[in-house]
Amino acid sequence: MSTQTTTETIETIRYTTDVIALTDDNRVLLIKRGWDPHKGAWALPGGHVDAGETSRDAAARELREETGVDVDPAHLWQLGIFDDPNRDPRGRYITAAYIAHVANNTRATAGDDAAEARWFHINQLPDLAFDHAAILNAATARN
Repeated sequence: MSTQTTTETIETIRYTTDVIALTDDNRVLLIKRGWDPHKGAWALPGGHVDAGETSRDAAARELREETGVDVDPAHLWQLGIFDDPNRDPRGRYITAAYIAHVANNTRATAGDDAAEARWFHINQLPDLAFDHAAILNAATARN
């Protein structure tokens, strides 16, 4: 009788959300990250989904905390789930990405862990942290 051993790896998965805030004049809101990883790099506003919170509510909260832009969660459109195992250097992070259409004159102010918040024309973007360029490409392909 042979004994077979199985090694099971338990992976910690963290749940986050990212927001693509777009204007009718083709600008997207980015934050300059104030913390590692990718400190000083440009990224979409976003962050962790808190206990008891939906990803949609977390997206609206993170957008407000990081940029001062207030959007009703009901007005966020879910773009999709991004779950490449290598999308974040800290480990396995799965993000629900949302699109928010906002007025052209919407003001943004950096807050929370964002060092800066700025509007960029969709065709003149800086290099982006994580897989945020792929998320933006998916968003612009659908709009």
